[in-house]
Amino acid sequence: MATKKTDTKAVKAAEKEAEVKAAPAAEKPVEKKAAEKKAPAKKAPAKKAPAKKTEVKTTVTVEFGGKAVKAQDVLAKVKKAVGRSAVKTLEIYMNVDEQKAYYVVNGEGGPDKYVEL
Repeated sequence: MATKKTDTKAVKAAEKEAEVKAAPAAEKPVEKKAAEKKAPAKKAPAKKAPAKKTEVKTTVTVEFGGKAVKAQDVLAKVKKAVGRSAVKTLEIYMNVDEQKAYYVVNGEGGPDKYVEL
């Protein structure tokens, strides 16, 4: 019976040695997997710069009776006539027969509020 106890102790010692030897071998693949995951790091695709919006330059010209008038010029004349008052809304009505541009500021207008074309 004494040999059974010794054999059991020897078996347990051999099992521990096998576990110790097997443990580092088991850890190595884990380390390789971690290294493999880090190695092929994917880069995010480069973002394209947003396209710049270009403003289209426009010109409106009214021709009548052999005369040509640009809308921008009429607007500039009206703004000069109105001055720097508190303007919330500005409406311009061009009458080519009279060669005048009537304007209404903040809903108020009249026959005396016009500029020559």
